[in-house]
Parts: sequence; C-alpha cells; structure tokens
Amino acid sequence: MSKAWPSLPLEEWKDTCATLHMWTQIVGKVRLAQTPLVNHWWNVPLYVSARGLTTTAMPHGETFFEMEFDFVDHKLVITCSHGTSATVALEPKSVATFYQETMAALSVLGLEVHIWKMPVEIPDPIPFDQDHQHASYDPEYVNRCWQILRSSERVMQEFRSRFIGKSSPVHFFWGSFDLAVTRFSGRPAPPRPDADVITREAYSHEVISHGWWPGQGPLGKPAFYSYTAPAPEGLKEAKILPEKGFYSNDLSEYLLFYDDVRTAPDPDAVLMDFLQSTYDAGANLAKWDRAFLER
Repeated sequence: MSKAWPSLPLEEWKDTCATLHMWTQIVGKVRLAQTPLVNHWWNVPLYVSARGLTTTAMPHGETFFEMEFDFVDHKLVITCSHGTSATVALEPKSVATFYQETMAALSVLGLEVHIWKMPVEIPDPIPFDQDHQHASYDPEYVNRCWQILRSSERVMQEFRSRFIGKSSPVHFFWGSFDLAVTRFSGRPAPPRPDADVITREAYSHEVISHGWWPGQGPLGKPAFYSYTAPAPEGLKEAKILPEKGFYSNDLSEYLLFYDDVRTAPDPDAVLMDFLQSTYDAGANLAKWDRAFLER
C-alpha cells in the first residue's frame, strides 16, 4: 500500500469519520468566531499542516493563538503567542466530551470564545454539547485520511500555480468535510434568490471548483470531484481524463473515485489529468478568457 496514497474504504472508518467531522466543526467554528468574513467564506477553512490540520494563527485581543489537529501524536494542540499551550487527546470520546475539553482548554489559556453549538451541512444535527452518539476514533484511519489530504494538496497546489486569475487557497472546509480549490472567471454569477446566505456568498461569481472528500452520503466511497457553476450547456457530455472519470447526474459534477487514482501507476499524473481536463471543459464551454487567466 502506497504511504502517500493509502487505502481508505469509507465503510471501515465511517464512525470515526463522522466523529472527526464534528470535531473539526468545533475547531472550525472557533476560527469563524475569531476572524473577519473574507469573500466566499475563505476565513473559515482549515489547512493541511505538517502534522494534520490547522486553523493558522488567529487574534484574540493582543494574543494570537493556533489550533492544530496533530494526526501523528493524535492530539489537538492549542498554542499561544505569549508562550503557553494546551492539548486535548484525540481518542475514542463523544463529541460532547471533546467540545467540553476543548472549551475548557481555551479558557485555561485565557481565550474565551463563544461558538454556535449546532453542526452545519449535515442531516439531523445534534448540538455539540449534547452529542453522545458520535464517539469513535481510529488513529490508523485518521492518519490515512491525513496522508491523502497531504498528497492531494500537493497536486492541487501545482494545479493552482498554473492559474493567475483569482483563485482560492487549497483549503479544508469543515462543513462539507472536503479539501477544495476554486478558480474564478472574474465575472459575477446570476443571483440565486432562494439560496441561503452561505450559498449566496460562495457562488456570487462564476467558479470552477475541484476537491476530494471521503464519500459520506449516498456516494459511499472517497472521490475527487469537479463542478462548474453556473454549469454551461454541454458540460455533462464533455470528454475528460482519465477514462474512469465520469459525470454524475445525481451530484451534477464530475467524479473520479479515489481508488482509481491510488491504484494507478502514477497517481499524481492521473489526478492532474482529471483536474486539468475538467477545468478545460468548464472554462471552454463557459467561455472564460483563458489567455488572460492562465500562465
């Protein structure tokens, strides 16, 4: 098994995945509370780090602090600019316990932060302080997930470097629990009057987005994805690479199952082909000014 592209069948760690999803939402909501709104919600994601996922530094009065999920030693590490730190063990425990321990650790460091305790972007949400249902943590599979995030981010960063128009960072959205990078045409998108505030902000301009997620929900397996919004006429019929990539009518986006990447002779090249060809399809059909936007 490739260490850079390990196996990650969702059915083998779905309970851990669901628990970790809620834990990242707790930490992500701290970042949301401590940072000003940036266009398209770019102030809220986490970032792949050398040991896991991090908030990066956040202000709290005159202090700066950072929260990092360490998936090597399996602990949440909170460090402050004045030299103090605290940790919360990542081990089998309920979301309610993790929430209480994390808030207590922040308080001990003098970091009083208040967050909305309701999870987002999931069915049947349970407030963090009442969630005793999700309480699994398998360190082996969490580490595998982080390895995939690292490898995917490396390829996505190379892909991002080819674009000189407006582009998001490569970042991890804790609401949808996916790693994503998004390119912009520079043109506003038609308004979505029935959309919620999150969606209106996210899709205020024309975008082509790529990412990876573990496959929660009906899909049931990890996959890379690509979508163009608004979707131009003919997108679902466009030819893309590799041949195993396909357009999902159910999700209205292109998919490439993760196993088809990790088992390829050159996973990096296969993933780059998917990223580039799906971008080409969307940008050409939507008539983006590619000469202006690309190197």
